[in-house]
Amino acid sequence: TGLRQNLLQSYMSDPISDQSFFTGCPDKELVFEKLLYGLCFFHALVQERRKYGAMGWNIPYGFNESDLRISVRQLQMFVNEYAEVPFEAIAYLTGECNYGGRVTDDWDRRTLMTILADFYNRSIITDPKHKFSPSGVYYSPPKLEYEEYVEFIRNLPTIQTPEIFGLHDNCDISRELQETKLLLDNVLLTMGQSSGGGGGGGADEANALEKIAADILGKLPKNFDIEKAHDKYPVVYSESMNTVLVQELERFNNLTSVIRDSLLNLQKAIKGLVVMSSDLEDLASSALIGKVPALWAKRSYPSLKPLGSYINDLLDRLAFLQKWFDGGKPPTFWLSGFYFTQAFLTGALQNYARKYVIAIDLLAFDFQVLPELTMPSAPKDGAYVNGLFLDGARWDIQRMKLGEQLPKVLYEAVPVIWLKPAKRDEMDTTSNRYKCPVYKTSERKGV
Repeated sequence: TGLRQNLLQSYMSDPISDQSFFTGCPDKELVFEKLLYGLCFFHALVQERRKYGAMGWNIPYGFNESDLRISVRQLQMFVNEYAEVPFEAIAYLTGECNYGGRVTDDWDRRTLMTILADFYNRSIITDPKHKFSPSGVYYSPPKLEYEEYVEFIRNLPTIQTPEIFGLHDNCDISRELQETKLLLDNVLLTMGQSSGGGGGGGADEANALEKIAADILGKLPKNFDIEKAHDKYPVVYSESMNTVLVQELERFNNLTSVIRDSLLNLQKAIKGLVVMSSDLEDLASSALIGKVPALWAKRSYPSLKPLGSYINDLLDRLAFLQKWFDGGKPPTFWLSGFYFTQAFLTGALQNYARKYVIAIDLLAFDFQVLPELTMPSAPKDGAYVNGLFLDGARWDIQRMKLGEQLPKVLYEAVPVIWLKPAKRDEMDTTSNRYKCPVYKTSERKGV
C-alpha cells in the first residue's frame, strides 16, 4: 500500500481519529503528537519493509493494527503520568513487547529496536522538522491540528525510495529481481506440470532429458576413496582438520551417489527398462525447467542456484576437496565450499584448544579482515577463509572498513578473513565493531 497510505490509515482509525483521545494530553500536546507521528511512521515502516524480502526482514512478520493501538494507548499513558518522557520504558514496551512479541529472529529484533530508536528520541520533540531520512523528504511536522496532520500525510510522496527504510538504492533492484524470479519460476512450474514429466512429453523431451543426464554424468568425478582418505589423514589429536576432511568427503560421496544413481535410473526409465517412479518424474520435470530436483535437495547442502549453476558449484566444491586430498591442508579455506561449515569451525577451535590446553567452551573466534583475496601460507593459529560475500554493504579495501554498496553492485566479495581463536573474556567487544551474521544462502536462514 505504501508509506503514505499506511500512515493515513493509522490516523483515520481508532483511537487516533477520536478527537478526545488525540487531545488527551493537556499541556503536553506537542510531546504526545510528535511521538505519536513517530510511532505511526515506525508502524508503517516495519510493515512496508516486508516487500524487500530478506533485506527487510529475515522472516516476514504479520505486524498489524492491534500492535499500533496498544502502543498508542501506552504512549499516551506514559506521557500523561511522567514529567519527563521515559523513552527507555516506552521503547521496551513498544519494541520488545508489542511489536517484538511477534519477532522470533534475534537479528530482526536488533533491526526493529534500531529502527524504533530513530522515532522514540528527544530530538523528535525538540526539532520542529526532525528528519527521518538523510534527504529530508520525510520528517516530523511541527505541531498541527488533527486535520492538518491528515493533510500533511496526504501530501507525502506516493512512491517511496529505499532510503527511508535505511536501505541502499540497490535494494530496489534486488526486490525487482526477486519478483521477476518468482514470476518466471511459476511460469516454468506451469510448463513443467503441463508437460507431464519425462514419460509423456514426446521424443523431444526424452532427447533433451537424455542429453542433460549424459552431460551431468560425464562431468561428475568418481567418488572419493574413503579408505585411502583414512590412511592418508588419520585421526590425530593435534590435527582436527583430518577428521573434518574425511567427513566432508563422505558427505559429498553420498550426494554424488544420489545424483549419479538417479540420473542412470532416469536414462533407463526413458528407454523403458525400469518403471518411472514419482522421484524420477520429479527429476525429469525439474531437469527440463532447470531446477534442482527435490531428491537431490534432500541430500544436498543449502543452495538456491538453478540446475546448471548448481552442478558447476558442486564440481567446484569437489575440486576444492580433491586438491586438499592430494596436496594437503590448504593455506586458505573456501568457507562456502563446505557441506557442513560448523564442523570446520569447530575443528579450527579444537586445534587451538588442544595446542594451548584451554577448554574449548572458553574460546570463540576473533576476526581480522586482510587486504588479500588469498594467502600463500597458513597462519600459526586459526585459519584463513575466503568465499564470503556481503549483501547490503561492501568491504572498503582502502579504508579497511565496511562501506556503502557501489551502485548496481548487489554482492561484493569479502577479502580473506583470519579466524583467530581467543578466550571470550579477552576479546575486544567495543562498540566500533559491527556484529555481522553469516548465512549460507540469500534466504538468510541457518546462521
